[in-house]
Amino acid sequence: MTDMLASEVASPEGLVHAKPVHELADRYGRKFEYLRLSLTDVCNFRCSYCLPDGYLKTGCAPDQLSVAEVRRLVSAFAELGLWKVRLTGGEPTLRREMLEIARTISHVPGIRTLAMTTNGYRLRERAADYAASGITSLNVSVDSLDPARFAAITGHNRLPEILAGIEAARNAGIRTIKLNSVLIGGVNDDELDAFIGFAADHDLTVRYIEIMRTNENVAFFAEHHRSGQALIARLEDKGWQRAPRRPGDGPAIEFVAPMERGRIGVIAPYARDFCASCNRLRVSASGKLHLCLFGDAAIDLRPLLRDDSQQASLVGAIKSAVFGKVAAHRLHEGNSGATPHLASIGG
Repeated sequence: MTDMLASEVASPEGLVHAKPVHELADRYGRKFEYLRLSLTDVCNFRCSYCLPDGYLKTGCAPDQLSVAEVRRLVSAFAELGLWKVRLTGGEPTLRREMLEIARTISHVPGIRTLAMTTNGYRLRERAADYAASGITSLNVSVDSLDPARFAAITGHNRLPEILAGIEAARNAGIRTIKLNSVLIGGVNDDELDAFIGFAADHDLTVRYIEIMRTNENVAFFAEHHRSGQALIARLEDKGWQRAPRRPGDGPAIEFVAPMERGRIGVIAPYARDFCASCNRLRVSASGKLHLCLFGDAAIDLRPLLRDDSQQASLVGAIKSAVFGKVAAHRLHEGNSGATPHLASIGG
């Protein structure tokens, strides 16, 4: 691994010295700076592409990581140079300790960005609390701007209150707000112009996400999958141009248009070389490290999170596991790995 100077600490004499931080990389040279941390696999929406029958508890669910375990986990990743954490689910705001977890992560040395992906449940009432806890970036799932269509997709007639929540988040000072919209053929694939207008009116980013096949949505995927590349072609025909990537950006290819506010992003996991720029890792609510959303297995970090004395071993285990990450997913082969649905490890 290559050492890099990424943070500074004050010595007892008051002098400032650079603190070496190890770069987290795999054998293909990909560097990882971004952790998606699931707080729960429970979700209160019934989205047609993910949990059409709602969340179904099966068997005895494993215990979720405690706040102290989350601190140890994130501290280990930060020691390896990771600086961005996104809280996911399920629906992360359903976790009782969510605000406490957010505050804890935001105070971990080396963490510069704390983000959250949410379905917008009670966002209007809680936006100020999210901002106060250290969350600076929100992705809100909005699969349609038509209220009836939104209700049909999600099982909830909540679009007006979610849109009000987005404004509340902006007023609370959350500086980056993006809308996530899953591209569903024959359902919402005619809304590009509406989303372009919304992005311009509100000066935010809308990201279309190509449906990904999981073990539980095979028939839905076959009927409704549409290529993200086709959407990219439509944007380019409208004069939109690819925007430069920024540090910490996820998998979306973002587009901007001259004289237009806002951005449109496209996440196209079936595109060639999609995995070549992977910069993110995932940890489940019970402490399992998933090197790929569609991997066959996970590494259980929980035994190394019991107390602070195991931190060196935890750091070593993460480095070793990440170095062995595979080159790419196998979605093109119809192989979704062990992923039952996207709510299981945060999508």
